[in-house]
Amino acid sequence: MMISRAIAIVVIASASMVMVSSCSVARHQESVGEYVDGSIITTEVKAKLANDPGTSAANINVKTIEGGEVQLSGFTKSQAEKNRAGELARTVKGVTRVHNNLVVKP
Repeated sequence: MMISRAIAIVVIASASMVMVSSCSVARHQESVGEYVDGSIITTEVKAKLANDPGTSAANINVKTIEGGEVQLSGFTKSQAEKNRAGELARTVKGVTRVHNNLVVKP
């Protein structure tokens, strides 16, 4: 009876470890919660760009990377549009840093 109980404890502990470790999408990648948070940030930045008359959201790609860092890439028609896109991204809750890799292409 004592051996059965010990085996049951080991099985439960192993199952718990598998469930906890499966919370990460993959090793050295963000957790499911971080991925969802990043998706929300990305969506909010895209919405701000789309609603702003000074930016063309169609030409700007937004990606949220680890820790709330946002990467902007693509093309803008002016330096002012590039700067505006960076400013808008910084105003979104949860954004910790903006990498503005937009290229001005008149």
